[in-house]
Amino acid sequence: MEWASNDADGEPDVVMACAGDVPTLETLAAVDLLRQDFKDLKIRVINIVDLMTIQAAKEHPHSLSDTDFDSLFTTDKPVIFAFHGYPWLIHRLTYRRTNHKNFHVRGYKEEGTTTTPFDMVVMNDLDRFHLVMDVIDRVTKLSRIGAHIKQKMRDKILDNKHYISIHGDDMPEIKNWKWQY
Repeated sequence: MEWASNDADGEPDVVMACAGDVPTLETLAAVDLLRQDFKDLKIRVINIVDLMTIQAAKEHPHSLSDTDFDSLFTTDKPVIFAFHGYPWLIHRLTYRRTNHKNFHVRGYKEEGTTTTPFDMVVMNDLDRFHLVMDVIDRVTKLSRIGAHIKQKMRDKILDNKHYISIHGDDMPEIKNWKWQY
């Protein structure tokens, strides 16, 4: 998603990868929040449509070559991967790739109940706020300066839970979020 990335002039600080409609929306919303709070953070956004492209090069005909995979996902940067399925699948598909150790996958954890769509995403730690906190935890230059933003993200989760308990619906800023850049 070149239009959502801001690393065109060099290496990213973090790669935000996603697969699935809800994870893609939450990834884009997380990128939006990160760009608001950390103006100099270089983010590469990759949307995976065919999961077989991330599998080791000789394992599937759709696989990216090792060179292309390393070029996209880097060989040493954190990759925050939002996925609509079980996280172990992404780890299994990428375990032979160079940067596998830096993949942190958020996905389905079998958590949920009858609630709002966004609350279901929060229960599985797949929401924009958890993704932002993951980036802060894994990008060294942010881990030293990002504690106040992490608290802001935790507060947003609590605000949404409180709003849901009163209104039975997600906050308008969540439901009506639109890409700004």
